[in-house]
Amino acid sequence: MGRVVLMAILAMLITVWVISKKSHRYHNLHLKIAKEVGDKHGEGNAYGNLGNAYDRLGDFKKAIEYHNLHLKIAKEVGDKHGEGNAYGNLGNAYHRLGDLKKAIEYHNLILKIAREAGDKHGEGNTCGNLGNAYLSLGDLKKAIEYHNLHLKIAKEVGDKHGEGNAYGNLGNAYDRLDDFKKAIEYHNLHLIIAKEVGDKSSEAMAYCSLGLVFELQGRLPKAVEHYQASINLFNSLRVLLISKDEWKVNFRNQHQVAYTGLWRVLVEQGNVDEALFVAEKGRAQALTDLMESSFFVGEDEDCAVLKNVPSNTVFQAVDKANVNLWVVSEGKQVQLRQSKLKGFVSENSGSSLSFEAFMLGPVADLIEGDELLIIPDGPLWIAPYAALKDGNSKYLCESFTIRVAPSLASLRLIADCPDDYHKSSGALLVGDPWVSEVTNSEGKKVFEQLEYAKKEVEMIGNILNITPITGSQATKREVLKRLSSVSLVHFAAHGCMETGEIALTPDPDRISTVPTEEDYILTIGDVLNAQLRAKLVVLSCCHSGRGEIKAEGVVGIARAFYGGWCSVYCGVPVGD
Repeated sequence: MGRVVLMAILAMLITVWVISKKSHRYHNLHLKIAKEVGDKHGEGNAYGNLGNAYDRLGDFKKAIEYHNLHLKIAKEVGDKHGEGNAYGNLGNAYHRLGDLKKAIEYHNLILKIAREAGDKHGEGNTCGNLGNAYLSLGDLKKAIEYHNLHLKIAKEVGDKHGEGNAYGNLGNAYDRLDDFKKAIEYHNLHLIIAKEVGDKSSEAMAYCSLGLVFELQGRLPKAVEHYQASINLFNSLRVLLISKDEWKVNFRNQHQVAYTGLWRVLVEQGNVDEALFVAEKGRAQALTDLMESSFFVGEDEDCAVLKNVPSNTVFQAVDKANVNLWVVSEGKQVQLRQSKLKGFVSENSGSSLSFEAFMLGPVADLIEGDELLIIPDGPLWIAPYAALKDGNSKYLCESFTIRVAPSLASLRLIADCPDDYHKSSGALLVGDPWVSEVTNSEGKKVFEQLEYAKKEVEMIGNILNITPITGSQATKREVLKRLSSVSLVHFAAHGCMETGEIALTPDPDRISTVPTEEDYILTIGDVLNAQLRAKLVVLSCCHSGRGEIKAEGVVGIARAFYGGWCSVYCGVPVGD
């Protein structure tokens, strides 16, 4: 049992002080050893700790998965303390996913258990969690009541971390009541305690909260100072995530508010260029890290952001219903226009989408020439820009060659890419993989064959004098074997609706009779690990530009290829 306890303690220490690959490694080792020796209690705790680690990284769905495993085992072995912890962690995760009703339900379950067991520490933390849930629901009176209970209990039991959190949460509540004097007082108390206990994440959040209050008061220089301090701390934590792209994406998503607050205040001060640089620095950070990991990149000054940026570049930044549009025009002079999002426009709105619907109308008079580069943000990522119509009912693609990029930094990196980085020859053409044997849980076929996808790659193959791989030959294993050795990659296949991940032929020597996703789906992780050297990747698949919209941008298969320094073309769904 000594090894189990040692691994658990080591993993917990690393999780508390450093959010890194090591904490996951030790939690998984703790889980493995607990299973080997039949320690169900230790196994449950390991699941709970893994859930907490994913929670801190912002991957709340995965956190819920692990917390449910912890809850199941805690109930099996009669571990009321573990059961309570699992309820509390599930409540927090559901809160962060926006399911407040479920969050309150779980928090009330743990509150009952904590009070029955006389667990003052657990009771206090749960009061704080309930306060946050009620704050999100807009019930400020109830929120303050629970946060004061948390503060009282934290002081009684000497829980400095809990005391700091209670002060911060009370600050948020009084901020909502426009009692800025009280809000600043509580946020400063939170900041003092965070520094005392060495909690960098809480320190960053306290600075961000103070930045928001100063902004609301109109004390803009103080707001800039505190937002910048918050960003500096968050970035110092981000570098500890080593090379795990998924963790960086989720971590960045949690701290979008500090970057948005800083560029918003700079715009209000009239610092147009500086606001653009800040908005850009917060954009596609994990992707930039991924690209820079291939080789050393020197320049990191603000002025380098505009290097190699063509005229007619429109950089979009969304803040709730407000949209800021920076236009880099001839001579690299930056101009700013502002507009409002008018309702939600989905990507399925049809061909009548207007120029204005996706925020290009306000800058139409600044766009000249026949090329247009767009750096989208938030919901504006879903726009089929080529299909938008201008004021003369003319499609945008009839007037411009349109490119879309995740960030200005990614453009600079591609422009600075060494001449010998990409492969100069060879093509991988994949069309109509054999997917008829893929079935769902009810045994029904998931995909139909794509006859014209096969013809598509055969036509390209005839032009390039290259034999495409189609049908039963287009296995995941064969694609991965060839992916890193060619200059051109072209997929004509089914794509996953949520992520754009590509359906290939299931490997024939798989273990299971019915193919699992691992047997046939080309995943984001597969692409990130493939060491791509292609110049151009064409994704002629349904939903190939899809992904989850986060602060990082659209996190899907197209981004994974872009991270390999490829130019990427994404098709849109069209009937075969």
